[in-house]
Amino acid sequence: MTISYRTGLGLALLSAALVACSSGTPTEAASPPAVTSAATPAATPADTASGGSAGETAPRVRFTEFARLEKPVAMAVRKGDRTLYIVEQTGRLRAVTDGKVAQEPVVDLSAEVSGGNEQGLLGVAFHPGGDFLYLDWTDRDGHTHVTEWAFKDGKATGRRDVLTQEQPYANHNGGQLAFGPDGYLYIAFGDGGSGGDPQGNGQNLNTWLGKILRIDPRGTPYKVPGDNPFVATNGAKPEIWAYGLRNPWRFTFDSETGNMWIGDVGQNAWEEVDVQPRGKGGQNYGWNIKEATHRFRDGDATGDLVDPVIEYPLHEGGNCSVIAGYVYRGKKITGLEGRFLYGDFCAGWIRSAPAGEPERAENLGEVKQLSSFGQDHDGELYALSLDGPVYRIEVAP
Repeated sequence: MTISYRTGLGLALLSAALVACSSGTPTEAASPPAVTSAATPAATPADTASGGSAGETAPRVRFTEFARLEKPVAMAVRKGDRTLYIVEQTGRLRAVTDGKVAQEPVVDLSAEVSGGNEQGLLGVAFHPGGDFLYLDWTDRDGHTHVTEWAFKDGKATGRRDVLTQEQPYANHNGGQLAFGPDGYLYIAFGDGGSGGDPQGNGQNLNTWLGKILRIDPRGTPYKVPGDNPFVATNGAKPEIWAYGLRNPWRFTFDSETGNMWIGDVGQNAWEEVDVQPRGKGGQNYGWNIKEATHRFRDGDATGDLVDPVIEYPLHEGGNCSVIAGYVYRGKKITGLEGRFLYGDFCAGWIRSAPAGEPERAENLGEVKQLSSFGQDHDGELYALSLDGPVYRIEVAP
């Protein structure tokens, strides 16, 4: 089944109801993994963007159904392996090769996960070497686990928890996992839930809630990189890389620049996308002092607040939850190079914007109940629908 769309005008977790306690004491500060490469932090997206030049418009694309699963919410690829690994929120990790879904799941946590709208199996990542698998999930009590398996010949074995986090409420669990260009694992946590961040977690550096963490998971139970921004800050959790976030359901890394694009689901009025220049940790994205660029409550922040590069109004046109995608670096869709894709879960629209000019967004099309995006080894992109379809984004004829 193929859906084709034409570029046009228009705007845009699970079910707008979708989308620190550790399992042990981390070992000594980690040295960068072997895949680490030096990076100079960028000042703005425009400084590091490649492609998507001013004046260019997005191309025509189509969304071709590639596979169908049960509530797909996340996707990852593994070094030297053409299989796509896709998370079903209900608790199973599925292997999809050339559009064919393997009968047996790679991992089955369906008997262990909680079943709330923002709970379940939420995130997946493979270690850069391909020999370890990581899943982010909530247990029957609603608490978050980041769990590791050894992985070889399509088999996941040797399970262990890397870290766990008690969740005070059922919503705002984050769930995204991704290895950055530095080889470290980045982990998204929402603010703990309820509404308005009643515990003040977003601005509290003594909790993982409302943060993105950065760790080396190959430790006992993990290692903290020595250059994390709060390693030497009294009262701060050393794992914290970024803070002031409400529910960063999805974040991605630009495979060319290394910049991180963060979709942070809003509270009452605004959805936002933030950009973190490569290697620039310690930034405060404002929640719950601000919602996007707008004041949410009285009070002062610790350090400067970083404004989003994209914001759009909640509820207008059916908007409810921002879904951050990728900057396109594939080769098959001429004119999409260097453009950042994102969408909205309830409204279903998908937009693209030049990475250097994210305010210049154009509609690409629509995917009902858009839950996430995926990227394969070639930089080609996929859109996941909570209804079941996984679409490959292709050039329209």
